[in-house]
Amino acid sequence: MATHDLAMRARDLVRIHDAVLSGSAPPERPRAVVARSWSRVISLGIDPDGRNGRDPLTPADVDERRRTSRLALVIDEIRELLLSAADASNYLVVVADSEGVVLWRSGSPRVKRQADGLGFTDGALWTEAAVGTNAIGTALAEGAPVQLFSAEHFENAQVPWYCTASPIHDPIDGSLLGIVDVSGPALTLHPAIEALVTASVRLAEARLWRHHEERLEQLRRTAQPLLSGANGPLLVVDDHGWVAAHQGVSVRDRIEAPRTDRAVAVPGLGLCLPERLRGGWLIRPSGEETVLHLTLDLGSTPAMLEVRGHDAPWRVALSPRHAEVLAALGSAGRGGLTAGVLSHRLYGDGEHQVTVRAEISRMRKALGALLATNPYRLGEGVQLSIVNDRSR
Repeated sequence: MATHDLAMRARDLVRIHDAVLSGSAPPERPRAVVARSWSRVISLGIDPDGRNGRDPLTPADVDERRRTSRLALVIDEIRELLLSAADASNYLVVVADSEGVVLWRSGSPRVKRQADGLGFTDGALWTEAAVGTNAIGTALAEGAPVQLFSAEHFENAQVPWYCTASPIHDPIDGSLLGIVDVSGPALTLHPAIEALVTASVRLAEARLWRHHEERLEQLRRTAQPLLSGANGPLLVVDDHGWVAAHQGVSVRDRIEAPRTDRAVAVPGLGLCLPERLRGGWLIRPSGEETVLHLTLDLGSTPAMLEVRGHDAPWRVALSPRHAEVLAALGSAGRGGLTAGVLSHRLYGDGEHQVTVRAEISRMRKALGALLATNPYRLGEGVQLSIVNDRSR
């Protein structure tokens, strides 16, 4: 979009912004993602004319968060891609953690000084609850990529800006690691920015996955003497349940994350007892039953899943969303469901497939091979029944 067109659009958005906040009818409705965010921040009492809370952390606290963040493994790749663009002199590359705290800023010194005046600094809290509608905070709230331009921001001080942000997840367990954001003066917005941010997130997640594969290979080498002398089916997995090696059983990629205080459920093996290894776990069957019977109780709060095999059952609490996903997969049968179909069922549209994949990945940390992928479905040898009895 040309600068003239950007300026015209910015003026239109200012009129929409002012009309909505004054309670009058806007000339056009704000985009759905913007309307949802404005509704949230109005209910939080954010002042569009004020300087709402930034409350930056101390440099020492920021350094500690950087040191412990897995994003530290990929920050160089993110910067390299986003700062190599031709118009990088007009924007900042910002990476925040999963709580919305700004950990890294790179880019134009001129834009950085402007951001300093806005309180958009290292250690600042950039959530909707702190500073109103903004791409970082709104991407956190929506669990999806967000691009905001000019007066789509809630605070008047942010109106001269655009920002494009996307969540970045840990491919190991699906957990949210943080937000990658590009921000700059509104009238310098380039149409390729959104694609660049998306590409940087994919690159970073791929690098995290390669790091994970390297750790699995190290565990595989460590366990090799044990495997060569063992009889019977077994698995060697890491702390997240990812399979480094297997013998006598076909498990493609992942079981539930092992714990010392309970058995783990593995289709084809039944309930297994985890044994600690250096850097991982040895998983061997504890009984003869290989069919796993799941009962999902939707009448309890929270929803409870009971898993029965040969030995004593175990139970795991599920969030309402995860219970909804499991029920949908159970009703789908062996054909399973794609991320697109699940997005429609859970959110009413097909635009939340990234969120669906992250939710499934988080579920598999607790349920492991009870869930299968491509498409999403129950694992082999898993039977699910659903009850909705509060007296149960």
